Amino acid sequence: MQHGPIRMKILNVWVDPVDMKGAVERVEHFVEQGTRPHCIFAVNPEKNFSVPRDRELHGHFAAADMLIPDGIGVVMAARLLYRARLGRVPGVELMEEICRLSARKGYRVFIYGASEEVSRRSAEVLQVRYPSLQIVGRSNGFVKEGEMPDLVNRINESQAQVLFLALGSPRQEKWFATHRDQLTTVRVCQGIGGTLDTIAGTVRRAPEFWCRFNLEWLYRLLEEPGRIRRQKVLPLFALLVIREKVRRIAGIRRDAPAFQ
Repeated sequence: MQHGPIRMKILNVWVDPVDMKGAVERVEHFVEQGTRPHCIFAVNPEKNFSVPRDRELHGHFAAADMLIPDGIGVVMAARLLYRARLGRVPGVELMEEICRLSARKGYRVFIYGASEEVSRRSAEVLQVRYPSLQIVGRSNGFVKEGEMPDLVNRINESQAQVLFLALGSPRQEKWFATHRDQLTTVRVCQGIGGTLDTIAGTVRRAPEFWCRFNLEWLYRLLEEPGRIRRQKVLPLFALLVIREKVRRIAGIRRDAPAFQ
């Protein structure tokens, strides 16, 4: 069960009404008060279409402990449909904030995913950025199924409280669902997708100007025109949200008492 305000349904997925400060506070609560692993997944307009296609994955999202509004489209939809006060919580920035929190509080961190080079380099970068951060273990994402029990044992033996999964969606969500009951010390597990590539410098993130005005999606599209296939869902998502808003208004008007 999620800790905090009531979760909102945005068309076919859900999102929690949090901003960055609230998300970090919940992470701290999970580590300090939790007795089991708590998962954090990111939500954006694209996942409104991709997640429901996989019934198992849809269930994992519904059961997540925190669903962060990673895309500005989800933030705007929540404001329109619920008048909710929330801010965009990019997964890459939340990971950095969790590392900052972990360095300050002494939480132990394990990183699993990406290539060996990216895994190693990102760990080095994070250690420089947060000198007090305890990275107690890491593994690249090319672990064979038969080797998975050994990996889980390594995570447990490291006594990591924070686990970052850089396996991409839906692999990271399904990995957590399969192995969460085997994790003995982990209290927070964030699915971070390709975040390690950004930290390692193999993929460049949008400059601050673009991020400040919520135009990171446009910058990435200009940098990688092939992303147009993924970004083309944005107009459809916006149209469906507006249609849902109109339906709700019409429903309220139908239910309103008539004046005599």
